[in-house]
Amino acid sequence: MTTVGEFMTTRLVTMDGNDTLVAAAREMRDSAIGDVVVTNGDDVVGIITDRDIAVRGVAEELDSSSTPLSRIVSRDVITVSPNDDAVLAADLMRTYAVRRLPVVDHGRLVGLVSMGDLAVEREPQSVLADISADEPNN
Repeated sequence: MTTVGEFMTTRLVTMDGNDTLVAAAREMRDSAIGDVVVTNGDDVVGIITDRDIAVRGVAEELDSSSTPLSRIVSRDVITVSPNDDAVLAADLMRTYAVRRLPVVDHGRLVGLVSMGDLAVEREPQSVLADISADEPNN
């Protein structure tokens, strides 16, 4: 059994729900990532993706410099433990149609597992694994 903790991403970017959409977008740009985990202290509140900013923020004509992340955050967050089986993580992603799962250990955020991480771990010869393993090019 391969556990989530064996391949999860531990280089996390978290932000507070009061941070703005533009702050999150800049953080994503500067860190070459597509999401930030929104937290309140140690509690995971939700996830914001670059797509969320575009679809729920910009497309809705929200002011990105003043709109807080809490206004558009995806709140129904499904989490896994670092001790959970990778197959369980994949099943949860499929069931809930999500691409990322925060990894929480005893109530504390310790990582993030994405579809790309799972592909690299479970199907290293797949196109998704190949793309996910490469360094960002933008």
